[in-house]
Amino acid sequence: MKILFAVALAAYSVGAFAQAAKSGPVSDELRAVYATPVEVAEGKRIAEASCARCHGANGISATKGVPHLASQRAAYLDLQLRAYRHGARVQGAMSGIVRYLSDDALVKVAAYYASLEPPRAAPAPARGAPTRPDPVQAGKAAAAACGGCHGETGVSTTPGMPNLVALDPKYFAGAMGAYKSGQRSHDMMKALAAGVSDAELGNVALYYSLQKPARAQTPVAGDAAAGKKAAASCGACHGDQGVSGNPATPSLAGQDAEYLAAATKAYKDGSRKDESMKGPVAELDERAMRDIAAYYANQQPQPLNVRRPLTLAEWTERCDRCHGPGGNSSDPLMPRLAAQRADWLEQVLHDYRTAARKSTAMAAMSALMSEDDVKALSAHYARQTARAVTYVVVPPAGKKRGK
Repeated sequence: MKILFAVALAAYSVGAFAQAAKSGPVSDELRAVYATPVEVAEGKRIAEASCARCHGANGISATKGVPHLASQRAAYLDLQLRAYRHGARVQGAMSGIVRYLSDDALVKVAAYYASLEPPRAAPAPARGAPTRPDPVQAGKAAAAACGGCHGETGVSTTPGMPNLVALDPKYFAGAMGAYKSGQRSHDMMKALAAGVSDAELGNVALYYSLQKPARAQTPVAGDAAAGKKAAASCGACHGDQGVSGNPATPSLAGQDAEYLAAATKAYKDGSRKDESMKGPVAELDERAMRDIAAYYANQQPQPLNVRRPLTLAEWTERCDRCHGPGGNSSDPLMPRLAAQRADWLEQVLHDYRTAARKSTAMAAMSALMSEDDVKALSAHYARQTARAVTYVVVPPAGKKRGK
């Protein structure tokens, strides 16, 4: 069995093609790696006629949304070109161009582009350029103003002030938006919310969602046992024992009892508006509201299924496992990311997130990325130095030359 050994070089050696070609039959997916100099020259002729207008005469694109092809891994390029040709990947211009090219022609084109000098890395950011802050730390800093009323980590010690832990970030952001718009009536909260950007709200919500949940450290009035019976219909939305499974619906477990009773009363008298709450609270008297609040206040809040965002270094460590250090893949079937156009990398990640492009591994990876992650990762790899790779065939162990 023959083994491919990848060596990072300053340029792709055409001589390596000739050596590899003498070694016998190879798998179809690696044909482009073994192309001869004659095939590379033929690939150049085909590429200049069919591909250069978009991808540049030297495989270095000057067009937004069109990737660099120079020094990309040959087997990967061949695989993607065939995917366009057979409809596994669909893109109007590409599908039309490759439709009339044979599999043999695609191999030659892929080998030609792989033989070219790699593109230059995008310039590094200017010194002193602002760096992306850690969202959790930014949220903690912004939440400092909230601690006086809601507790340092979002666990209230003041009757009438709600816990902010164990609330899904989507619900938290929606509630703050309701204060901004006046849908929730509270002069102090409206003034505070008005001065906070959506990005800052997102950071604060993330910070509180990652804190250890605990019951509010406040007195509880009311009959919890009676409240359990009265709250039977609440579980359909707010979850068993007040732990919600819907990001748009708040968990009530461990919430401050006085706040819960006041919020319920506000829904009943219309000073707080929510159509889904209007019916359930209509028949409740103040005693029932206090009892329900007491029941939920005594329940134990649960941790949320919210992940701490990965830093850029943590993301690149994950990506480099497959795409090579600094995005320089040594696997002929894995694309090089280094020095690729950032706008193209962003587009590819979005395509994986929306399933416009299929890959189980990439779909799972990109699904966890925020828009900021996508932009930061794309810019990072665009700034990395691209290195070409020569694949040399290593004979099986024990086989002597000439035998």
